[in-house]
Amino acid sequence: MNSLMKKIDFVLFVSVNNANPNGDPLLGNMPRTDYEGYGEISDVCIKRKIRNRLQDMGNEIFVQSNARITDDKGSLEERFNTVFDKNQKDDLVAADACEKWIDVRSFGQVMTFQNRSLGIRGPVSISLAKSLNPIDIITMQITRSTNGMDSEKGKRSSDTMGVKHFVGFGVYKLTGSMNCYFAKKTGFSDEDAKKIKQALLTLFENDMSAARPEGSMAVERLYWFVHPNELGIASSAKIQHLVTVSSPTEDIATSFADYNIELAKDQTVSYKGKGLEIEIIDGE
Repeated sequence: MNSLMKKIDFVLFVSVNNANPNGDPLLGNMPRTDYEGYGEISDVCIKRKIRNRLQDMGNEIFVQSNARITDDKGSLEERFNTVFDKNQKDDLVAADACEKWIDVRSFGQVMTFQNRSLGIRGPVSISLAKSLNPIDIITMQITRSTNGMDSEKGKRSSDTMGVKHFVGFGVYKLTGSMNCYFAKKTGFSDEDAKKIKQALLTLFENDMSAARPEGSMAVERLYWFVHPNELGIASSAKIQHLVTVSSPTEDIATSFADYNIELAKDQTVSYKGKGLEIEIIDGE
């Protein structure tokens, strides 16, 4: 299978309605924010969702979440040792791991098993997602009707009271790219790129939880940029900056439609003249 032939950049917008897109365990699972109050979703969280979607599509995944294990292997080390022998050379292990697991040939992986120190650098990079405006975090006091721990008869235990944190509304932007140079090293192909694209468009399928009820998070729009060659006609930063965002005229946005999101016209025409292909896809 041929590796990726053309550099790809992308920009994705997702919306959050009364949900916690990515809780911070060091802050009582409150939605992540930066020091200026903008919401964040970590790149690790996004890659986890992409892996889950790729797994739903029938692809083999190395970094499987505990709730989605399909091979009865309780750890990455156990999964690795089932496939590889300690006498195999690192370059052969890297090649076979990339061929077997789509997440390894996409995102790379550090293999520190069998006394190895093997680093595989993947062609797909994902940024953390940042909200377009500062977010409002809502904290709700919650209770449950039964004691979780033993207590005196007729009295409630201390763990019947709790809190729930969520974002009322927010639109988050994330960016990413696919590098042909590293794709050659891992065997990442045009077909793999299509699978990542589909995973992005369906990012929140089979992802519901108490913190993220079904329908509370949605993919709104994907901008997909395909360069005419391996190196690309401009840096990923310049291509991603073609997507401009204007804040809503009112103080508070309540829907994705409140934002004016478009391509920078003059620059877009110039890059299209150089062979850049642009696809704009609404979320499914």
